[in-house]
Amino acid sequence: MPTNITESENIETGGITLRVEGDLFLEDALLLERIAGDIVENHGKSVVIDLADLDFLDSESGVVLKRLIETDGIEVNGIEIFLQSAIDLAERRA
Repeated sequence: MPTNITESENIETGGITLRVEGDLFLEDALLLERIAGDIVENHGKSVVIDLADLDFLDSESGVVLKRLIETDGIEVNGIEIFLQSAIDLAERRA
């Protein structure tokens, strides 16, 4: 499934949420990093990256997400939901 990144503004905080759906490969993760970085640096807004609806994450994308987690002004949410879904799927296949 292709990666879909949807941007929405939190009216209460003025921050931006980037919701990621589908499969996340390195090229898409680098695009996500550029988008989030641009919002923080050029628009002065905080960014929440929501990964709750992610279906797949390759290992190279994990490195990019780790960098994002360590970046001021960027918060990554939903990774625990994604990981639990991956574990549940693996258990069903076993």
